[in-house]
This record gives sequence, structure tokens and C-alpha cells, in this order.
Amino acid sequence: MHPHPIAASNNRILVIDDNPEIHADFRKVLGPAAPANAALDDVLAEFFGPKATAAAPSDFHLDSAYQGKEGLEMVVRSIAEGRPYAMAFVDVRMPPGWDGVETITRIWEIDASIQIVICTAYSDYSWQEIIAKLGKTDRLVILKKPFDSIEVLQLAHALTEKWLLTHQARHQLEDLNRLVDERTRALQESNARLQREMAERELAQEALKFSEERLAKAFDASPLPVAILRLDDHGCIEVNRAFLAATGGDSQEILGRSLWEAGVRLEAQARLETVGLLSRGQRVRERACHLVSKTGEERAALLWIERFELAGGLHLLAVVQDVSEKLKLETQLRQSQKMEAIGHLAAGVAHDLNNIITVVSGHTSLQLAKAQLDSDVAWSLRQVQGAGERAAALTRQLLAFSRKQVMEKKVVSLSAVIQNVASMLRRLIPENLALTFEHQPELPLIHADVCNLEQIIVNLVVNARDAMSADGRITVCTAAVEVTAAQATRSPEARPGHFARLTVTDTGEGMSPETLAHIFEPFFTTKPVGKGTGMGLATVLGIIQQHEGWIEAESQLGQGTTFRIYLPVTDRAGVAEAAPVAARPPRAADDVILLVEDDADVRSLARCVLEEAGYRVLEADDGPRAIATWREYAGRIDLLLTDMVMPGGLSGSDVAARFRADRLGCKVLFSSGYNVELFGSDLSLREDFNYLGKPYLADQLLGAVARALAGEATPDRVAA
Repeated sequence: MHPHPIAASNNRILVIDDNPEIHADFRKVLGPAAPANAALDDVLAEFFGPKATAAAPSDFHLDSAYQGKEGLEMVVRSIAEGRPYAMAFVDVRMPPGWDGVETITRIWEIDASIQIVICTAYSDYSWQEIIAKLGKTDRLVILKKPFDSIEVLQLAHALTEKWLLTHQARHQLEDLNRLVDERTRALQESNARLQREMAERELAQEALKFSEERLAKAFDASPLPVAILRLDDHGCIEVNRAFLAATGGDSQEILGRSLWEAGVRLEAQARLETVGLLSRGQRVRERACHLVSKTGEERAALLWIERFELAGGLHLLAVVQDVSEKLKLETQLRQSQKMEAIGHLAAGVAHDLNNIITVVSGHTSLQLAKAQLDSDVAWSLRQVQGAGERAAALTRQLLAFSRKQVMEKKVVSLSAVIQNVASMLRRLIPENLALTFEHQPELPLIHADVCNLEQIIVNLVVNARDAMSADGRITVCTAAVEVTAAQATRSPEARPGHFARLTVTDTGEGMSPETLAHIFEPFFTTKPVGKGTGMGLATVLGIIQQHEGWIEAESQLGQGTTFRIYLPVTDRAGVAEAAPVAARPPRAADDVILLVEDDADVRSLARCVLEEAGYRVLEADDGPRAIATWREYAGRIDLLLTDMVMPGGLSGSDVAARFRADRLGCKVLFSSGYNVELFGSDLSLREDFNYLGKPYLADQLLGAVARALAGEATPDRVAA
């Protein structure tokens, strides 16, 4: 819309001339009083046609200005009022002010659309001079003086009509330009919006491409076997690398086949239930199944299947988790927990048996020491004593299995220990069997109990011997190995590090997986009745665990058996053995012994043996009473003989620590069937120095007491 409507006509004419008569002449020709004779009508009809739209002579509105400046002011005012002049008659010469040419120049600076008729005589400017000053333009007409009325009228009609047409054309052009600008802006806005949409779509496509690429990589890199299935027939349309690795196939073999043919196996009933759930749109969660490879190997697994939308359609996502190793570890853990429970039971039984055997063996040895003993009675007592020794050996095996026997650890070479028992082993092996030893040179040292190591070796070699009925070979090897984190997953007790490995291999009958799973259980044996107690391998296991190692067993029926034992290497140096202490005879009543023992029968036996030997004995059945007795006889007790495990909240080592706090140089003799290190003790016990193991005989008790009294004060830690 224009601020002012487009004019339908414009008859406003400005006459600029310094001669008033000229103004009068123009009014006569163009004003309302001008004659409208037939000749003029004919002229008008000739120029504009019978229906000309130009204004009639009486329609012109004339304004007069007598100088150029005045005329310019009137033009400015007319434009401000919105009533511009269509044309102007301007005289060339208007002294003393601006001439016509300068006036026209100034007017066109204000209103470039006004039509100009310049009135000039022959003596005025030439046309070339006027053009030189005003330039070539279609808005300028020359009217020579004197002028004809008809000519003036014609110019008035023609130029006002031209102004009107030019004005209308300009407005139409402005409308057209405005429409073009509006359409251009609309197109530019649409183009900008389209470019933004294209950029956003390109970004979205890039993001989608990146997301799809990321999801594809995540799908393929998943450590779990994953497959995308069709909804109708459960055919595989995509599988990841883990799925291919688990089944041992390639994509060409698997794609298109159903999940159940591609390596995931369910029992018939479970498969029917699974297919039923999927047909009802339900998910499958942790369904037990098997992953079957091309070679026929089956591994326990769990299966998840869930619907999801892909490429505009519903599909199934199947995820399989291999849980065979997890189940194996759980089985091993349950076995370990079961063995630990059995170990606690065995330790408790062995402890109580030791006390009973101590009483039986002790009293038997007391009676056998008497002179003039009836021969039949002596024979019977010796039978009892032998049975007690066999029972004591059995309790030692129980304690070894339960890792509660006392050990004397030293820094030793595993190869040296094997060499020490090699000759004995050869005597145990019949001639039809070959026994070979393979030792790695410069084997690293271990911290171990030599007797226990020898027991392990003998047990394993004897078991290998008994497993072969015909010719065969037994191989004993030692080697230094480094166990990696990956290798440590083979056994629940294994760990990474440096170890000395003992391997015993035979070519015997071998064992089934069912038998192999029970070989370390106490009293389990495959030997005939009377040929074995079932404690050999259980004892081996207990000793190895007490040395912070572990054992692995491999066997197949008809292919022999291999045991591998891993013992941690040590960087500690060997310590020289303390020189044996010479025993001195008791000073009878001069030596006072505080006997601390919770078992009344064992305490009674020990008191009887010691008093018969001439010692004065004070008794206490637990730690608090022992401390009370100590304080009552302060400074008059020469030896503390105490059991390690007692009720009352104080162990034997706790009582000894209290005694040493009161009196430096106190002599202590410990007695136990357990490994004191298991009870938080900082004492390394040694036979013949500060420890008496149960069960013991009367002379063993007396010898231990005599050596303890004759020796130096018991240190807080004795080198083992």
C-alpha cells in the first residue's frame, strides 16, 4: 500500500516568469475563461481522440511565481502538501535572480518528475547550450516566444497527461518492485529456511550415521555373543564376532539359519517354552542353554531374548552369556568351602584325640617304665602303646589336612629335598616301574617344612605306584615358573607370582572326572579295603595350603595322572640352627613348674610324671588362673608349661607374654597339637627347644622339661 493513493489526474501548473503579462496570457489560454471553440476541440480530438482522458481547459490550476527562488519554494511547498505540480512554464531570463536554467536545475533537485516547458526567444540560449547545462532528458520541452495559444494548450494537455502516466507507471513499478522485493524476501527466507533444514538434515544424517556406526561397533565389539533375529522364524540376520568365536562358525554359515541351528541349544521342553514366550511378545530372561561349537564342544550359558524395532520392523535381540567358567569357579568354591568345613571338623576331632592319646600313651609309658612288670601285662601295654602311636599318626594327618599342625620351616631347595628321599623312593618302587627325576638347575629357594615336603613327595609317588598294575613310568620334575594373571584363573587358590613347581606324573590307569572331583576329600579312596586310609591326598592338600601354595590335578582314564604343586619362592636367607641344649637333671623340689592345661586327664598325667621325677608342680586349668597362681608365687616359678589353646579368653602365648612382662628371663615350654601361627602367635616353635607336641610319652615330657630348664631364656622369636 502507498502512503498516498495513486492520482487519477493532475492539472496543477506553475508559471515562473518575471513578466506579469505573461502570467495573464497563460491564464487566458489555460484558465477557466479560455474559449472552447470547435477548432480547439478538433485539435484536442486529433491528439487525444474523441474520448480523451486529459483535463478540459477549465480543469487546469495555475500558480504564478515571478522569480526562480519563489518558484522553487512553491514546488517544495506543493510536495510537502502532497499536491505536486505536473508541469511548469519557466522563462529563461528572469533578472536580477536565477535564470531559467538554474531554476530548472534547482527544481529537478527537489522534484525530478515535474515536466518543464522552457520559454525562450531566438536571442536566448541555444538548444545545445541548454542541453549542455541541463543534460538530455524527456522532461524538457522548448517553447519559442512568441508562442501560440493552441501550442500552449497542447503542451499543457500532453505534459500533464505524461506526468500522470509517468506517475502511475512509477507507482506501478514501485508496486512491482515492492512485490518483487517481498517475493524475493519470501524466497530468500524460504531458501534460508531450506538451507537450515538441509543443514539440520545433514547434521541429523551425520549424527545418525555416527550413531549407527557407533552402535554397529559396540554390537560387534561386545564380549558377549549377540545375534539379531527375525521375528517369525528366529533366523539370524546379524551376529557379532563373539558369537562367531563362541560357535566356531563364519557369518555365511550362520546368517539365515535359526538361532537353534546356529549354536544355541535348548532342551526340548525349554525350547518349546521359549518359543511360546516369544510368540506372545514376552521376553526371555536368563534361560539356561548350551553354546555348541562346530567341533561339538558344549559350554553352559544363559540366554536373553527381547523384542526391539529395527528398520521399521520388529526383530529379536538375543544375548548369550557363557557361564561355564563361572559354574566351574562356583563348584570349586563350594568344594573349597566343604573342604574347609571338613578341615575344621577334623582339627577339632584331632585335638580331642590328641588329648585322649596323650593320656593313654602317657600312662602306658609310666607303667612300662616300672621294674618287675609282668610280661603279659608288659606285652599288652606295648600293644596299647603301638595303637596309640598309630592313632597319633592319624591325628597328625588330620591336622595336616586341616592346616593346624606345627611346622618347622626352613629355607630349602625343593630339588635338594627330593634328592634326600630319592634313594628311599627307589626302594618303594618295584622293578617293573621306572622312576626318573628331572630338576631345573639353580631352582629358587622356598620357605618350607622339610619333613612335610618329604611326606608330600612320598605320598604322591606311592599313589602313582599303586595306580599302575603293569609296566609304567613315574616322573618327578622341579621347575621355576611365573604364573600370570590369566593362568591364575585355573584354580581358586592360585595367584600370580614366582613359584617353585613340583610335578609328579604317572602312566597309570588314570581317573574319571567324577573320581578326580573327590580325591582330596578325607577318607576318600579308590584302593581296596585295608590298602589305604583315604588321608594321603587330603594330608598333601593341607600341607600345601599351609605353605601358601596350591595343587592342580589332571587325569583321564587310561592316560595316567599328573599332579602339579606350586610353592611360593622366598628371598629370605637361611638361618643357622641353634646348638642343642644339654639337659640337666632336675633339682627335685628346687624346680617349680606351673602346669597350665585345660584337659583334666592330660593335666593329671603331666603332674604325675613330673612329680615322680621330683619336680614341684603348680596347676591351672586356664589363663586367668595361671596368672593368679603366678602372682601368688611370684619369683618362685622356674618354668611355665602351658597348652596353647585354652578357654578363658587367654591362649598359652598370651599367658607367656604376661609372665615375661613381670619377669625377664622366664623359661616357657609350649605344648600343642596345633600350629601356633594360626592363633596370632609371634613364636616359631621348635621341637627340643620350647615346644612339646601332643601326644607325648612320659620320657618325652621329662626330656622337654629338662632341656627347657637347662636352656637360656626363651626368646620372643626363635629362628626356624
